[in-house]
Amino acid sequence: MAAESDSSFDYDNDPAFVLHKGGKLEVRSTVPVRNKDDLSLAYTPGVARVCTAIADNPELAYEYTWTSKVVAVVTDGTAVLGLGDIGPAASMPVMEGKALLFKQFAGVDSVPIALNTTDTDEIVETVIRLAPSFGGINLEDISAPRCFEIEDRLREALDIPVFHDDQHGTAIVALAALRNAARLIGKPLSELRAVVAGAGASGVAVSRILLNAGIGDIAVSDSKGLIYEGRDGLNPVKQALARDTNKLGLKGSTEDALRGADVFIGLSGSTVREESIATMSDNAIVFALSNPTPEVHPDVARRHAKVVATGRSDFPNQINNVLAFPGIFRGALDVRAHSITEGMKLAAAEALANVVGDDLSPDYVIPSPFDERVAPAVTAAVAEQARKEGVNRI
Repeated sequence: MAAESDSSFDYDNDPAFVLHKGGKLEVRSTVPVRNKDDLSLAYTPGVARVCTAIADNPELAYEYTWTSKVVAVVTDGTAVLGLGDIGPAASMPVMEGKALLFKQFAGVDSVPIALNTTDTDEIVETVIRLAPSFGGINLEDISAPRCFEIEDRLREALDIPVFHDDQHGTAIVALAALRNAARLIGKPLSELRAVVAGAGASGVAVSRILLNAGIGDIAVSDSKGLIYEGRDGLNPVKQALARDTNKLGLKGSTEDALRGADVFIGLSGSTVREESIATMSDNAIVFALSNPTPEVHPDVARRHAKVVATGRSDFPNQINNVLAFPGIFRGALDVRAHSITEGMKLAAAEALANVVGDDLSPDYVIPSPFDERVAPAVTAAVAEQARKEGVNRI
């Protein structure tokens, strides 16, 4: 990174900088303005008729503006990829990338918005004020534990989908992969004992969705060790986790909990020794998801585990959020859902898992982001579940 901030660095010959030059997005019109008649319809005086109609019936905005099909990608730049708190300006290449992926994989238009505040109240208030321009809000790269409160408050305040991808995108894809891994080793989720390293945004969300899916038990750890009822210094989010997880009452470290465990899911940036992976059950499942350095190298984990997944594209079984969020928003927008429910997330995970089908193998428990079946399958499942739950408008 030092070289890239040096004035002598040759930006013009670095392919990453060349690709990003001028940004990765632009706005294009959907209607022609060829003459004065076109102009009078697209703008004044014709636009006034549409504005008046919407003022009388606000629901018409969904049909006669872009609102129903555009997502705001909102960050404060405090937890950007593996870079941490780099601020709103430096977060924009990632937010533009997210918008690009929305369009590429599901045809969803989105607008990156980087907020120059880290105050929870200010973020919530700002997004509420922006919301009339959008059909959904994708929260991105906001640090824990503030991200939990921000999402909860926005979900309560708004009648459009609000989704924190760092939490739920990771959770949905991890559940889909785990469903297939469990099928491969011949054990139902209800008989699996998992250890989740990390109690940040993604660790909490993964734990929650696994509980909702019916996993047998989970022990969750943070930087101070395993989370259990009665442990000092737990914030409210971790206190709730302590109540709902760790049925065995395990204490100590992540590695202590791995003895006899069926599943390890790493979301912490820590390291796990090979000796500890070796103590897991036969046909163990290891998802070492920290980027760029997994908690345990995949080649090492494979010596002891039946299924190994990472967050990287250069190893099999990449747990990649892009498998989830484009189709989830496409499905929610298509039915004009007023929220994204837990049932819709579970439906997305099941649909994603089903794409693998009979091709299931230790190196193929989750499809590639470039599998053209993925987004349509997730879209259809989310839309159908929204209708079943009655959260749709159309």
